[in-house]
Amino acid sequence: MDIEVPQDDPTGEVHRLVIVDGTYFNGWCVLIAHNGTHVIGWQWCDKESKAAWAALFKRFPAPDVVVTDGGTGLRAAVDQQWRRTRIQRCYFHIRAAVIRHTTLNPRLPAGQEILVLTRDLMRVQDLDAAATWMGAYTSWEARWESSLKQRTYAKKGVERHPWAKPNQNWWYTHIRLRRVQGLYRQLIRDDSLFAFPNEDYIEDRQRTVERATSGLEGGPTSGIKHLLRHHRGMPDHHARRAVDWLLNGLTEHPHDPWILIQRHHQES
Repeated sequence: MDIEVPQDDPTGEVHRLVIVDGTYFNGWCVLIAHNGTHVIGWQWCDKESKAAWAALFKRFPAPDVVVTDGGTGLRAAVDQQWRRTRIQRCYFHIRAAVIRHTTLNPRLPAGQEILVLTRDLMRVQDLDAAATWMGAYTSWEARWESSLKQRTYAKKGVERHPWAKPNQNWWYTHIRLRRVQGLYRQLIRDDSLFAFPNEDYIEDRQRTVERATSGLEGGPTSGIKHLLRHHRGMPDHHARRAVDWLLNGLTEHPHDPWILIQRHHQES
């Protein structure tokens, strides 16, 4: 029986926190919104984009904080639909991005220090710790300023790095560290590093704002991957319907499929 899962109309409830993430399969992407306890909605699309995220966001009032891994078009959609909402970038995705550039065993002292700072970021819990971390990061930039600006010039006997274009006469020697610097500068500029220890939340210590999308990735997203892995071969429309029902089961008030059965379903 091919029973479509209806998504409930928005209740108007303002969520303090919404965690969002997208997962791909068979050329499709499903964007999921979660309030830290239950799935509150999802949106199908072919890829993450401003339009796709906006279609999901406009179903709900703006939350205080949205936790994200920084998906394509998400920032623009938040600015359009949830203008007063603060963005908290997922710490685990930040750490993974840093490690892609530094590796787990950086050779240079500057890389070793920024990796330690990134690990320290995982332990920030309050405004004082956030201020201390920012001071340490600013000191890192100042200490390694000359190294970060160091250039290598193209000449005979000098190996051309893979990221240097054929017509480049010079390139930054430590481009990977500069990319880490660019990542952190962007996060600081966007004010998306420390949304969770905002003064508005300090007195509410029993309801800590999440700093990662891991709760979503370890729940609905993991469930989707498990479902599709153990039911390989389903046509796309069956797979999507199966995902719909899985997500329905993770909402606060799941629909009972038996209540939705109509006579034409039984006759098909």
